[in-house]
Amino acid sequence: MADKKLAGQIAIVTGANSGIGEGVAISLGEAGANVVVNYVVNPDAANVIVDKIKSFGSNAIAIKADVSKEDQVMNMFAQTIQQFGTVDILVNNAGLQRDAKLHEMTLAQWQLVIDINLTGQFLCAREAIKEFLRRGIAPERSVACGKIICMSSVHEMIPWAGHANYATSKGGIKMLMQTMAQEYGRQKIRVNSICPGAIKTPINTTAWSTPEAYNSLMNLIPYNRIGVPEDIGKLAVFLASDDSDYITGASIFIDGGMTVFEGFATGG
Repeated sequence: MADKKLAGQIAIVTGANSGIGEGVAISLGEAGANVVVNYVVNPDAANVIVDKIKSFGSNAIAIKADVSKEDQVMNMFAQTIQQFGTVDILVNNAGLQRDAKLHEMTLAQWQLVIDINLTGQFLCAREAIKEFLRRGIAPERSVACGKIICMSSVHEMIPWAGHANYATSKGGIKMLMQTMAQEYGRQKIRVNSICPGAIKTPINTTAWSTPEAYNSLMNLIPYNRIGVPEDIGKLAVFLASDDSDYITGASIFIDGGMTVFEGFATGG
C-alpha cells in the first residue's frame, strides 16, 4: 500500500495488539498515519506492531488502557494528544466474547461483553469527538473534522444463539454509530461501522482451525473463503481517508456474502 493517503494523521486503534485490530493498525500506519496501538494485555505484541508501523516511516506508540474504564480512556487520549498534538481517526475495535446459552449466562458474562464492546465504544467516541470539536477542521490533513470507525459485526443484523450478549452489543453499536453520525454530521465528523463476517483471528480459532470446521464455515459464505485482518485494514483505510468523504452513518459489511444467507441458495 504505497499511497500515503493518511499522511500526517493521528489514529487510535483500540484492541490493536492482535487480530482485526492489529491488521487495522498496520494498514493505517502503512497508509501514512501515526498510530496509537491500544492494548490491555501482552505489551510485547503491541510493541512488535509499533515497530512494524515505524518500518513504514510512520510513528507509533503503545498505550495500555481498558476501554471500559472511563479514567483509562481519558488518560489514553491525553497521552495521545500530548505525544502527537491531536487525534484525527478513532477505530473503536476492542471487543470480546463470553459465550453461553441465555438461561445459563451469568450477569458477569453479560456485563463484561456490554462494558467492553458497547460502553467502551461510547467512552472512546466521546473523547474523540471532544478533541475533534476542540481542534476543528485541519484542511492540510483532511476535509473532515474527524473520523470514527466502529467495529461491529454481521451480528448487528444476524441473531446468534448462544451469544446473546455479543449480538446485543453489536446491535447497540449500530444505533450508537448512526446516532453519532446524525448528531455530528454538521460538524463534518464522519462515523461509520465495519461489519466483519468470519475473519481468521484468535477469537474464533475453533471455527476454522480444522478442515471439518472450515468446510462447515464455508456453508455460510458464498465467496468460499475466510477473511483475514488485512481485508478489514484496507476497508478501514478507505473509511478513514477523504476518498470516502460522502459516507457517514453506514454499516459496511465485509463478509464474503454471509449476509445474503447462503443456506437459502437452494431454496432454504
